[in-house]
Amino acid sequence: MNDRVAIIGGGFSGAMLAARLAESGADVALIERGDRPGLGVAYSTPFASHLLNVRSGRMSARADQPRDFVDWLEETHPELADPEGFAPRQVYGEYVRSRLATAQAKHADRLQIVRGEAKGLDDGEVILADGSRLAARAVVLATGNPPPRTARPGQDPNLIIADPWAPGALDVVRPSDEVVIVGSGLTMIDVMLMLEDRGWLGRALVISRRGLMPRPHDANQPRVEPRAVAPGPLSTRLATERRHVRAEGWGVTMDRLRSLNARLWGELTGAERSRFIRHLRPWWDVHRHRIAPEPARRIEALMAEDRLVVRAGRLETVEARRGGLEVRWRPRGHTASQTRPADRLIDCTGPGHDPTRSAEPLTRALIAEGLARPDPLRLGLDVDAEGRLIDARGRASDRIFVLGPPALAAFWETVAVPDIRERIEDLTAQLTPG
Repeated sequence: MNDRVAIIGGGFSGAMLAARLAESGADVALIERGDRPGLGVAYSTPFASHLLNVRSGRMSARADQPRDFVDWLEETHPELADPEGFAPRQVYGEYVRSRLATAQAKHADRLQIVRGEAKGLDDGEVILADGSRLAARAVVLATGNPPPRTARPGQDPNLIIADPWAPGALDVVRPSDEVVIVGSGLTMIDVMLMLEDRGWLGRALVISRRGLMPRPHDANQPRVEPRAVAPGPLSTRLATERRHVRAEGWGVTMDRLRSLNARLWGELTGAERSRFIRHLRPWWDVHRHRIAPEPARRIEALMAEDRLVVRAGRLETVEARRGGLEVRWRPRGHTASQTRPADRLIDCTGPGHDPTRSAEPLTRALIAEGLARPDPLRLGLDVDAEGRLIDARGRASDRIFVLGPPALAAFWETVAVPDIRERIEDLTAQLTPG
């Protein structure tokens, strides 16, 4: 069998795993369908207003070199080299591509970048869309965040923008457009900043089930150390953390938990995970996944001008009306619906993690062939504690691994750089020869 490790997906997760494996002596093929490996959706943004949601001093791509990103900034963008600052995501994308390019230059005999789309796996080979095959002793699925899956097929893309990250998706929005946005999380923040940067002057109604928005980072909050968390059921742990929030503030409490979250998630029973998703996840997300102070100020200004209104409720129907839309929605806690005319509706509900609804050909093929199965909560693919893909019969593969967002169900903390880089080190240790 070929001794190569094939990595499918060239965003941050795949690109940085490829670099680490090559640096560690493994032969690697990084398969990416786009022409700019290393960026993915998050770091391919052309908008300087899209900032990292984590301070630069914590964004090294290498777990063993915590200053790597800041040192790179000092050499390339010295004006941004503040460890406590929030660098533009496009600059971070430059850093990731630079690390990948350096690894490829130093280890050209071990690191190959393959332009193509993986459509399936067959007995130690990756099948590409053009019909070619790539032999490998191990495969890592690093396909990143899937697009939203709220919009229905057949809806007019000029009126209903199903994926705001699709190339040119926001080009149809005119400066004066009245917009309805579904979802009030990080995607909504990014879209509002993009619209304003493009000259949009209209108003937006944001509808989400609870009307919660990401909290801003406290620029003055010092770094804190993790603390021990006593074992016990979810309800007991929640009561304990609420006491900590009252004593030290939610920002400090969340940061103390951060490095422990994957372990704590792994200790929950299936029933506790289900309860967490149903009742706690929206509150967790807005406190855990915070935004930089500057974007927060811009969002607050839009709200103060009544150009951005956020309401808790549920979208009911969307109908085309005379070149625009009529949006019917029901406010939370009310039985009567309201209607709102709009020029565009934008789906900002975030990644559609349910693999049974995936538009990704490879994911569909793996499930159809029994090589993979969704996890019980439909958060992603079913993966064991070592990152190995679990098949339809419940067996963990010894050759197929999952990294990044598709492994959300197993690790929970698997979408941010500080967490992904730890998983990269684990996989590097597993997949490096000797």
